[in-house]
Amino acid sequence: MDNLGTDTAEKALSFLSKGWREVRDSADADLRLMRARASSFKSLADRELENLLHSASALSAPPRPLAAAAPSSSSSAAAAPSSSSIAELEIVKRIRPKLSEIRRVYSSPEFSRKVLERWNPKASIRIDLSAIRNAIVAEVDEFSGVIDLVREGRDRERRRRRVRWKGEEGEEWDLIRKLKTGLKELERKSQSSEILGNLKSNEFMDKVKLSLRSICKKPQESKEVPPLDIPELLAYFVKQSGPLFDQLGIRRDFCDKVVEALCNRHKDQIVCNSISASELSLVGNENIADELDLRIASVLQSTGHHYEGGFWDNSSKHERSDEKRRVAIVTTASLPWLTGTAVNPLFRAAYLAKTTQQDVTLVVPWLCKSDQELVYPNNITFSSPEEQEAYIRNWLEERVGFTADFKISFYPGKFAKERRSIIPAGDTSQFIPSKEADIAVLEEPEHLNWYHHGKRWTDKFNHVIGVVHTNYLEYIRREKNGAIQAFLVKHINNLVTRAHCHKVLRLSAATQDLPKSVICNVHGVNPKFLKIGEKIAAEMARGQQAFPKGAYFLGKMVWAKGYRELIDLLARHKMDLEGFKIDLYGNGEDSHEVQSAAKKLDLNVNFLKGRDHADDSLQGYKIFVNPSVSDVLCTATAEALAMGKFVICADHPSNDFFKSFPNCLTYKTSEDFVARVKEAMAREPQPLTPEQRHTLSWEAATQRFVQYSELDKILNNNGKQTNGVKRSIPMPTLSEVVDGGLAFAHYCFTGNEMLRLATGAIPGTRDYDKQHSMDLHLLPPQVQNPLYGW
Repeated sequence: MDNLGTDTAEKALSFLSKGWREVRDSADADLRLMRARASSFKSLADRELENLLHSASALSAPPRPLAAAAPSSSSSAAAAPSSSSIAELEIVKRIRPKLSEIRRVYSSPEFSRKVLERWNPKASIRIDLSAIRNAIVAEVDEFSGVIDLVREGRDRERRRRRVRWKGEEGEEWDLIRKLKTGLKELERKSQSSEILGNLKSNEFMDKVKLSLRSICKKPQESKEVPPLDIPELLAYFVKQSGPLFDQLGIRRDFCDKVVEALCNRHKDQIVCNSISASELSLVGNENIADELDLRIASVLQSTGHHYEGGFWDNSSKHERSDEKRRVAIVTTASLPWLTGTAVNPLFRAAYLAKTTQQDVTLVVPWLCKSDQELVYPNNITFSSPEEQEAYIRNWLEERVGFTADFKISFYPGKFAKERRSIIPAGDTSQFIPSKEADIAVLEEPEHLNWYHHGKRWTDKFNHVIGVVHTNYLEYIRREKNGAIQAFLVKHINNLVTRAHCHKVLRLSAATQDLPKSVICNVHGVNPKFLKIGEKIAAEMARGQQAFPKGAYFLGKMVWAKGYRELIDLLARHKMDLEGFKIDLYGNGEDSHEVQSAAKKLDLNVNFLKGRDHADDSLQGYKIFVNPSVSDVLCTATAEALAMGKFVICADHPSNDFFKSFPNCLTYKTSEDFVARVKEAMAREPQPLTPEQRHTLSWEAATQRFVQYSELDKILNNNGKQTNGVKRSIPMPTLSEVVDGGLAFAHYCFTGNEMLRLATGAIPGTRDYDKQHSMDLHLLPPQVQNPLYGW
C-alpha cells in the first residue's frame, strides 16, 4: 500500500505537469501524430483516474480485519501505518467527487468525437493553462472556472479548437483551489516523511511551479523592424529633396503636404510596427516629419548599419569630455562702432553667460589702426586687442549692471569702404579652438560667409545658428544695376546659409526667405532704457511734464536708413505739418547730401551730431519718427518704446513686432503719416505695463532665442538618445549631400583670387596679412595652410 500510494501521487502529479505539457508541445504536429498522442493521453487519463478513484475508495472504506485484508500478516502489518498516513491527506477526500465528474465528462463519446473530428492535417490544439498556473503558483485564492471550447477561426484551411479555463462565477474552481491546498499540505507533511523518496519537498515543488510557468509563458513579441515600403521611401525622398525643390521654385508647403499625405496613408504601420508604446508617447505630439525620421532611424539601427563618414562631412568633431556646453557667438562688428551687429551680439553673450549651463565666447573682428580710424567714432583707436576688450567690458557693465562672465576673442577683419562693412580676412572658424567648437551663433551668417574660404562651420560645430540682422537686398536695389545685383546676392545668400547653418533666425519678415529659417525677434533692449521709461512713468504719475520736446529721429545718416523717405514725407505735406519741427541726430557718409536736400526744400528740420540714444539730451522728446523700410528690426524703435515715447513708423514687416504696443502708431500712406503726427502731438503716451517691459527686455529675448533656435533641445539633450533610437540618422541625407556639395563648390570659388575680386571682395582677404599676424600674435601669412579644414 505504501508503494501504491506513492506511485499514485507521483502519477497524478505527472498527469498535471507532464501529460498536459506533452499535449501542448504536440500542438503543431501532423494529424497522425496528433491522433496517436490524443489517444494515448485519453488512455492515460482513464487509467490514472481509475487508479486514483480506486485508491480513494479504498482509503475511505471502513477498516477490515487484518486476516481479510491481505494473505500475509507481515505485509498487512507494514501497510497499516502507511495507509493511515496517506488517509490524512484531505486533498484525496476533497477531489474525489470532482474527479468523478471530470471522468464522466471526459469519458463521454460526445466529447471525444467533437475534439477529434475537427482535426485536419493543418490543425493545431492549444491548452491555455494560465489559470492553473495562477491558482497554484500565484498568491491568489479566489478563482472560478469551467471547461469551455472556443472556436478561434472559421477558415476552412485553418480550423482550430482550443481548450481553455475561463474564470466565471461557479464552484468548479474549487478543484483548483483544493489542489493548491493539497499540494501545500503535501509539501508540509513531506518534510518529515519519505513519501517522495529521495526528492526533497522544496525541490519538487519548485520544479512543479517552474513547469507550470513554462507551460503558460507568453511568447515574446517580435522585435523585428519591418522594412520600408514604397510610400515611406517616396515620402523620405520628397522630404530630403527640399534643396532641389527650392532651387526649382517649388513651394515648401506643397512638398510638406505631399510628405504628409504619403505618411498618413501608412501612419499606423509607421507608428505601431517600429515604435514601442513608450516611444509612441514621444512622437505623439510631434509632426509627421519627426515620425518619419524616427522610422528611418529605427530601420537603419535594426540593420546594424553604421556610417563612417564620407566626402562631404567631417567625422572628427570634437567630443566633449564634460557635461558643460560651449557657445561661440561670431559677429561682424564691434564696439565702439555703435551698430546693431556690434551691440546686440554683445548683449546676447552677456545674458547667455548669466546661466552656468554653458560657457560663452564672443568672437569679434580686429581692425588694423588705419581701418579703426575710418570706422570708430570720435577718433577712438586701440593699440592692442586687450585694450579694446577692456573698453567693451566697461561699456557693457555700465549698461547691464552686472559683470558678465564670458570670453572675448578676435579674428582678423578689413573695412570695405564701398560696402561700409567689415569683411573677415582668412578662415574665421580657425580662431575658435577645436575643443571649444560645440555650438556656433553666426550673427549675419550670409555676411560672414560671402568670401569664407576655410572649414565648413557645420563640420566643425555640432550645432550652428544663424541670426539675420540686415536686409541686404533692399540696400542693393538702391544701387546702380541693383535688380541684377540683388538677384545674384539672393542666391548667394541662400547658398552660404544652407551650407553653413543648421538653423536660421530672421528678426522679421523684411529679410529674404532663407533655407532652414524661422521669424522671431531675438533682440532685447538695453536695461538702461527700461529704467529711463520707469523714471518717466513715475514723473507722469506725479503730474510732471515728462516730455517738454517734440519729435526727433536717430540713425546713421545714409539715405538707406530712412532719410529719403522722411524728407519726401515732410516735403509733400509741408503745409499740413506747419509748425511741426523735427531734430535729426546722426553721422554718416551721406550727411552732406541729406542736409543739402533738406535745405533746398526749405524743410523745418534741425541737424545734430549722432549720440547715444540714452543720452540725457534725448530723453525729453515725446515722438520718435522712423520712416525707414530698409531695416529688419530697428533697435532705436525698441529703445524709444522702452523709454515710454510715441513711435511713428511705417506699416511694414520690419515693424510687426512693435504693433502690439499702444504707443506704436503705424501709417500706410502719407496722409496717414500726417494724421499720426497730429495724434501724437495732441495727447500723452501710455506708460508701459510690466508685461510689456518684460517683452522688450533681454531676458525675454534670450528665452525666445533659446526656444526658436532649438538651443534648449541641444542643451537639455546633451547628446543622449531617445529610447535607444538616435534621432540623427547615421548616414547622409539627400539634403546633407546637396548642402555639402554647395559648400565644396563655394570653397573652390572663394579660393580663386580673380573670382573673389570680380565679385567685390577686398584684395588680400583670403588670408590675413602681416599686420594682423603681428597684432593678434598669429603665424606669419606665408605659413598658413591653404587647404585648412579640407
